[in-house]
Amino acid sequence: ILDVATGPGEAAALALAQVGPAGLVVGADIALAMLDAAEHRLAGTRFRPVVADGHALPFADGTFDAVLCQLGLMFFADPAQGLAEFRRVLRPHRRAAVCVIAAPERAPMLGVLPDILSQYLPDQREVLHLMFALADAERLAQLFALAGFRAISVTRETREHRFASFDDYWAPIEVAPGSLTQAYRALPDARRQAVREEVRTRLAPFEVEGRL
Repeated sequence: ILDVATGPGEAAALALAQVGPAGLVVGADIALAMLDAAEHRLAGTRFRPVVADGHALPFADGTFDAVLCQLGLMFFADPAQGLAEFRRVLRPHRRAAVCVIAAPERAPMLGVLPDILSQYLPDQREVLHLMFALADAERLAQLFALAGFRAISVTRETREHRFASFDDYWAPIEVAPGSLTQAYRALPDARRQAVREEVRTRLAPFEVEGRL
């Protein structure tokens, strides 16, 4: 199994449970720091990290039984090219699966921050909202079709996540990589504080006894 944009290895960990003792999961990511985190997390397993750009995967045609991409495809400069690469490295009649985020209003804990940052950085609005670039299910299906996939299915699933407190939710934003959090951290101190407080206000409807 190939896990593209493997990040810290969350999807790769799930894939390892499916391949069995003779299987192999290859995690491809353009960011070495992410691969290091995944390798540390999955040490001792049949996981192999590879530095690779998803637009030009360094594997021969028909190498893998499955290709996964969890929360990565929407950040590709050319998602259609990425999907074409997924199909190229797949064996015949095998499958690719991607996970993308729906519209901001369906993912408030993800959508509030880029919305607020866009008020301070209007020229970066498109970049700040990249995580929602493939929210349109019809467009996503069309991209798969253009890449040559058949028997395409797009389904909507709901996931619930809980945080012990707002501070627990906010802590990764102060240190996480990525254009969104980097844009926040580049703001002057006073504006960062204002953004944090506005996010907290916007998420207040989801707070119960201090928990989000």
